[in-house]
Amino acid sequence: MRDNRDDPGHPDTGGHWRYLWWLVTCQWRRVLVGAALACAYMVLLTVPPQLLARAIDGVRDRDRAAVIGFAGALLGTGALLAVVSVLQYRAMTLACADAYLRTVRVLTRAVTRLGPTLHRRIGAGEIVVIGSTDVEQITRTIMIVGPGAAGILGYCAVAVALLSISPTLAVIVMLGVPVLMVVMKPLLGRLRRTEDSYRAQQGESTAMVGDIVTGLRVLCGIGGKEVFADRYRTRSATLREEGYRVAAVTSWIGAVALALPTVFVAVVIWSAARMAASGQIGLGEMVAVYGYVATLSVPVSAILHGIDDIGRYPVSARRLLAVLTLRDDVTDTGTRHWPEESGELYDPVADLRLPASGMVAVVTANRAGVIAVFERFARFTDSAARYGPTPLREFRLEEVRRHIVLVDNDAYLFAGPLREIIAGATEPDDARVLAALRVAAAEDVSTGLPDGLSTVLPDRATTLSGGQRQRLRLARAICAEPDVLLLVDPTSAVDAHTEALVAARIHAARSGRTTVIATTSPTVLERCDMVVHLRDDVPAVVGTHRELIGDRPDYRALVLRETAGDTIECEAAR
Repeated sequence: MRDNRDDPGHPDTGGHWRYLWWLVTCQWRRVLVGAALACAYMVLLTVPPQLLARAIDGVRDRDRAAVIGFAGALLGTGALLAVVSVLQYRAMTLACADAYLRTVRVLTRAVTRLGPTLHRRIGAGEIVVIGSTDVEQITRTIMIVGPGAAGILGYCAVAVALLSISPTLAVIVMLGVPVLMVVMKPLLGRLRRTEDSYRAQQGESTAMVGDIVTGLRVLCGIGGKEVFADRYRTRSATLREEGYRVAAVTSWIGAVALALPTVFVAVVIWSAARMAASGQIGLGEMVAVYGYVATLSVPVSAILHGIDDIGRYPVSARRLLAVLTLRDDVTDTGTRHWPEESGELYDPVADLRLPASGMVAVVTANRAGVIAVFERFARFTDSAARYGPTPLREFRLEEVRRHIVLVDNDAYLFAGPLREIIAGATEPDDARVLAALRVAAAEDVSTGLPDGLSTVLPDRATTLSGGQRQRLRLARAICAEPDVLLLVDPTSAVDAHTEALVAARIHAARSGRTTVIATTSPTVLERCDMVVHLRDDVPAVVGTHRELIGDRPDYRALVLRETAGDTIECEAAR
């Protein structure tokens, strides 16, 4: 069995059954032991009814030694059954736990690998549902290899035991379970269809909850809370109706799984009683038949649960494989290591050239356009962008992502102690963390928390204000000390005084390295060494903020939020 504490392995994503087979083969020894113990348990279940029948015959014949012998054997078999049951349950539980951990690790690795590609393809709510409900269902299906398969063997063993008593009873038993499967097949097909729809809507609703919680302060401020609440109520009502459909099918499956075996047992007992009354079988054999039929509930239950798990498995597995088979928008084929000397950044798509060091602002009315440029520089998408003379795609992707960091206001804040949130992937160092907080003018965040840097913040840091979260994102980026730092509106949620403080401190702290800021804030632009006015289908204009304010009316209108009338009036005054 492969140890998955460090590496879960590489799953077979060619289909949902192949993925299940991969989970089994990764721990085949444990699964084999569990299946063998489960089979032994099912076969041993056929022994007590036979011993009980012999004991009853001994009572009838007044054979005291036989009664004591068979009673002792019955007691020993019961103890052995208990031990085997515990061992097989332990083995299969460990197998399920291994499959669960392995699947979670594989999913986490895929999410980490996809990075920015993931949110373009799959919603956050769907990922949450896959990582919880679907993963649990997938790993529970491992049980079909142990108790599920053993249930079939136990069913056959009971049929063989009954064959020695009455071929008629054996035929009734052999035909009973296939009838159960035929009856349940349409219900399982309907369950798969309704669960597909339910899971899709569940993912959408979970994503909406996350959006509402994240933007709750803003929604309250603009009075939009009730609008989003109404939308969520409507979606929840739709999800509830879909849940009712799933519950209705599930209840029918449960009812059939409970009722049909009961009817089945009644038919077998009634047939055995008639045979005993007519003298075809003896009293001990009739008791044995009852014992066999009662025992039959264990393998039949295992078979029905296995069928149920098999019916649910494809729905969950397909959703997991949809994530695992996603391909990154970026191909990691580079072999070059990051150079020691700094280089200028050049994007041929926007014809944008940025210096090797200094604080540069990119001003544009097209926010999506500048984000697309930044994503090409950060290699979130493949492009012909260069760092110095070398195309970025020729560098190893891991090194590009480490040396060029892109931060926007949607950057995720994970739960944990404040020092670890700011330190990110680096080893937490209080002096370094505090220095980064100071550059981001976020000292008040740490001093205002009850335990300072040790304070544990929730997921997305929802207990903080929007401005505080924005400064924490900036502090985390500063703490990483990348060669190139790309910032999208890093001061949009802070007041003018804090904005000026942040701009001055970034300029000082990032001296000798490249910092590129997408902003239209005059306060930040004043601090920049160079400003690039990026316009659609027109060559970029480069200069300082003061030069562009004086020479470029379109730049002035964008930065100072002037109207067309203001611009004409200003030109006339000049």
